[in-house]
This record gives sequence, structure tokens and C-alpha cells, in this order.
Amino acid sequence: MIMAVLHINEQEFEKEVLQSEKPVLLDFFATWCGPCKMLGQVLEQLGEEQDKYKIVKVDIDKNPELTRAWNITTVPSVFFVKNGQVKDSAVGFLPKPVLEQKLNAL
Repeated sequence: MIMAVLHINEQEFEKEVLQSEKPVLLDFFATWCGPCKMLGQVLEQLGEEQDKYKIVKVDIDKNPELTRAWNITTVPSVFFVKNGQVKDSAVGFLPKPVLEQKLNAL
């Protein structure tokens, strides 16, 4: 089954990200952010093309405590999480080949 992009809130975070059996691409975004929208389109493509990892998005305006806990000051902020541990991170728009390379390195 191909997994689409999952939008989560603070209550779902531990289960969907930290306890995920698959590696997770975690995207902190805002609906008003231009680069976030561009990245969102790339993440949708990735989500439709593979099921080796999970793509999870967190809206910073709807999840302020999670945003503070992760020290998010710039969006988009992307984290690559495996077994509950952050393995890599990036800020700003990333083209699809770069995202794929980082995911494949997990």
C-alpha cells in the first residue's frame, strides 16, 4: 500500500514519528509559507511513489508546543528520523533528488 503524506498533531506525534517502524521524513510547515507549499508538492510525489518510509507533516500554527519543543524557528524544517532518533535535518526547500538521497541514507 502506498502511503500518502500524513498530517499529524501533537497527540499523534509520539506514535507516528518516534515509535514508527519505518524511517520518517518529518516536515514542520506553515500554510502561509511559499517554500513550504513547493516542498509539500514534492513530498506528495514522494509519498505516492514509495512505501519504505513515512512522510509526516506538522503545521506549526496548529501545534505550537511541538514547534517549541523542536526549536522550530524557520519553515520548512525537515527532519529525517529513524528509530525515534533524528539522523539528519535541513531547513528550507529541498529538491526531490536531495530528499531521496537523505531518505535512502537512513
